[in-house]
Amino acid sequence: MYNDLDPLLHSQLRLTIVSMLVASEKVEFTHIKEETKATAGNVSVQIKKLQEAGYIRVEKTFKNNYPNTMLSITKKGIAAFEAYVENLKHYINPGK
Repeated sequence: MYNDLDPLLHSQLRLTIVSMLVASEKVEFTHIKEETKATAGNVSVQIKKLQEAGYIRVEKTFKNNYPNTMLSITKKGIAAFEAYVENLKHYINPGK
């Protein structure tokens, strides 16, 4: 029996955000918005869900007098992502 896929990561936008954070140490909110072509509101909602789960860290600062939001992944987030990928592999290649 396979483990269920993490419903938090099964959302396309949340999975994209976490994937970007796994690949980079820190990512700016604006970069995520541009890359995903999602609205700022939608990205904010998904970030909040990931933050509440403890998967990501949000750091709000100022850059040239403008608000700047930086995101990074936590150890819990990395573990959740790795488990998600492993569980997905089992669905794609049953018996391996």
